[in-house]
Amino acid sequence: MQVPDSLKERIERVHGATGGAWLAHLPALLAECRQRWALELDEPFANLSYNLVIPGRISGGAEVVLKVGVPCRELLTEAAALELFAGQGAVRLLAHDVPRGILLLERVTPGRPLHEVQTDAEATRSAATLMQRLWRDAPLGHTFPTLAVWFRAFQKLRQRFDGGTGPFPSDIIARAERVFAELNASTERRVVLHGDLHHTNILSSARSGWLAIDPKGICDDAGYEVGSFMLNQLPAEADATTQVLAQRLSIFSTELQINRTRLAGWAFCHAVLSAVWNFEEAADWRDTIRLARMIEQL
Repeated sequence: MQVPDSLKERIERVHGATGGAWLAHLPALLAECRQRWALELDEPFANLSYNLVIPGRISGGAEVVLKVGVPCRELLTEAAALELFAGQGAVRLLAHDVPRGILLLERVTPGRPLHEVQTDAEATRSAATLMQRLWRDAPLGHTFPTLAVWFRAFQKLRQRFDGGTGPFPSDIIARAERVFAELNASTERRVVLHGDLHHTNILSSARSGWLAIDPKGICDDAGYEVGSFMLNQLPAEADATTQVLAQRLSIFSTELQINRTRLAGWAFCHAVLSAVWNFEEAADWRDTIRLARMIEQL
């Protein structure tokens, strides 16, 4: 089985020597998974980010997806979120060995991403409906991170640049820090969120309509959930982008019954946070800052 070079490079860049050792052990890990679940594996999906994701079948012919990655907190919280969702609005987690970075999932079929099937307005309403299906009160003793943990990225950025913001405009980082602090302090209820619910993480299913895949698993303000969706599948032209962003905000506000200004604040904060994350991973961040400025004006 051929692991895409782009995935190998990303794993080694993010995880360093640990990632290299994991890649070296990967053939043995896949062989074990094949034996453990009587798996027949196909070639990996395209456009992988941090994990190797492979469609296949178990004995009896049921279609499944094997997801393996360097053991990390993100896989732990993904598995915990999927267990909590229990197949309601999300892909089913069939089995796992999280300490070793292994998830066995149902395969969502036909599996077409949301934006390929619906208009932008229809897709936004469908996403809002799915969000409400997913959100849960966190169980006692949960280990899901909060947004305060994620937004420590701003503090790390300033530490890296001796109190400054490095290549980022200082005004936009300062505003994101201020808006996040205001929103975080005024949060009245925290629920378990998907955490990365954009168009390609919402797939058509014969089992139960639209289903979410690849949750991050985070417990916090529901308004934050719209952020990833706001940033994805946008037109190239600036005026059209502004119109789409405004329409999405209005639809989300109506469907979720959350104040539009508050949603815009969360979307802005998420955009700036995403840009900082991109910078940390040596990926392009400038376009996301451009979108953050657009959202700031809505």
